[in-house]
Amino acid sequence: MSEQATQQTTQSPGPTPAPVAKPAPKGIVLADSAVARLKELLEQRQTPEAGLRLAVKGGGCSGLQYSMEWSEKSRERDKIFEKDGVRVFVDPKSYLYLIGTELVFEQTLMASGFKLNNPNIKAACGCGESFSV
Repeated sequence: MSEQATQQTTQSPGPTPAPVAKPAPKGIVLADSAVARLKELLEQRQTPEAGLRLAVKGGGCSGLQYSMEWSEKSRERDKIFEKDGVRVFVDPKSYLYLIGTELVFEQTLMASGFKLNNPNIKAACGCGESFSV
């Protein structure tokens, strides 16, 4: 009897595919919580056609800071983001810093207010009022 060695070959499964990154959302995303709160505020102001103006300005510990104010209408070159009748206006320069940002309204026992979840931030100050990209 002769013994024959049998050789098993195993196929390597090949390189593992890299996880597919989700594309960053374009523009400003308005969370349902922000839309609901903005609707309430617009009704209180009795200016349903107005909108919230978001801007990025120089200042603060880290170099840039957000600005939010009411605007009765959009300006000529504004980007306009709308959800359920609520409008947010952003000037073209600020838009470059805000691409992919989500506007949310948070209410806790300690504080309530609007928060911008900005994926472009590289550093922020300790108080959270300013940032850098």
